[in-house]
Amino acid sequence: MTLLVGNNLVVSMHYKLSDDNDNVLDSSEGAEPMVYLHGAKNIIPGLEKALTGKVTGDTCKVKIEPAEGYGEISPDMIEVVDKAAFQGVENIEAGMGFEAKGPDDQTQRIVVKAIEGDKVTIDANHPLAGQVLHFDIEIVSIRDATKEEIEHGHVH
Repeated sequence: MTLLVGNNLVVSMHYKLSDDNDNVLDSSEGAEPMVYLHGAKNIIPGLEKALTGKVTGDTCKVKIEPAEGYGEISPDMIEVVDKAAFQGVENIEAGMGFEAKGPDDQTQRIVVKAIEGDKVTIDANHPLAGQVLHFDIEIVSIRDATKEEIEHGHVH
């Protein structure tokens, strides 16, 4: 029986992720395929929708707009803080990434965008927020998820 990609199935795939300028942002080339539990929100919504109904061996090119990817850039997630917030860090430079506690006490990744005197502009948006994403996909295998994988919401 041929399985179609759908909820509660484990999907193994090779992928190449590029931006609008054909710059490769990520790829499984030369590595193991990516494996995820379909329907458990383990991948971005637009890609999950595009892969639904595919079968082993299928290849496809998928264009994902920001709303179905990592979202639009949220100005609320960009702020200016005092350099003192970076205690123990001697040299702060634009492009540096840090982990910080968010308002809900969750760990979030921030990136330093700019430094002006004692003020540091930080951005907590996902690095791919606001970007159109282009995926080249090859479905390697599909299998039923175990009961435990379904309960835990991820592949074991």
